[in-house]
Amino acid sequence: MAIVTGGGKGIGRVIAKLFATEGARVVVVSLHDETGGKTVEQIRSAGGDAIFVKADVSIRSDMERMIEKTKDTYGTVHLLSHNAGIYPLSLLKDMTEEEWDKVLDVNLKGVFLAVKACLPSMIRQNYGKIVLTSSITGPRTAFPGNVHYGSAKAGITGFIHNAAIELAKNHITVNAVEPAWTLTEGLREQITEKEMQLIAKSIPIGELADPLDTAYATLFLSTDESRFITGQTLVIDGGLTLVETKSLE
Repeated sequence: MAIVTGGGKGIGRVIAKLFATEGARVVVVSLHDETGGKTVEQIRSAGGDAIFVKADVSIRSDMERMIEKTKDTYGTVHLLSHNAGIYPLSLLKDMTEEEWDKVLDVNLKGVFLAVKACLPSMIRQNYGKIVLTSSITGPRTAFPGNVHYGSAKAGITGFIHNAAIELAKNHITVNAVEPAWTLTEGLREQITEKEMQLIAKSIPIGELADPLDTAYATLFLSTDESRFITGQTLVIDGGLTLVETKSLE
C-alpha cells in the first residue's frame, strides 16, 4: 500500500501509475483536485486501485488527515513516495523572505510532516519504505535562481542520513532519488524548446530524463530487493554530474 505525494502530475503521477501497474494500492496526494483526480482516474481505468486525497504537504493537519484516510481505506501504509515540491526561480538578490519560506515549507518541511505522519503505522508493523524525490540541484550542482530550492534539496540529504539511522531498528528504510533535468509538464512551462535542446547537449547521454527513469529507480528502492539499502541517494542524471566542463569537441 503506497502513498504518493505530488501525485497529480510530473514524476509523482508517473510513479503512482507505475506502482499501481505493479499491483500496489495507491493513495494519490495532491493540492489540486483536477490533476490528482485525473491520476486516480487513469489508474482505475487501467484496472488499478487508487484513491485521491487533497492535501498540502506543508500543513501538519493535512498530513494527519492524509494518513487517517489512508488507514480508513486500506488499513495501513507500507510505502511513502514523497514527490511534492515547487521550484520557482528567483535570484538571491531579488528573493523575498516569503519566497524563501514558501519553498522551504513545501520542499523540506513537507518531507518532515509527510514522513512523520506515516511513522506510527510503519513502526507498529515493523516495516516501511520511504523514498523521497530530491534533485541533483543543491546536493551536487547549482543553478541560478535556485538558492531556496537547492537549500531545501540539500537538506533532504541530511534528513535521510539521520532518519535512516533512527528507523533502521524498525526495518524502515529511508532513501532518495536525485533526478536531473526531466521532461515534465512543469519544466515545459519554464523553459523553451531551444533551451531544452541546449540542456540535452550538456548531458552525456544526449537527452533529458523521462519521468519513468525516476519512477523505476523509486520502484526499486520501494521493493524488498533493496532491503539492505538505507540512507542513500540514487542519482538519475544521464552522466551530467560527471562532466568537469563543457565538451571541447
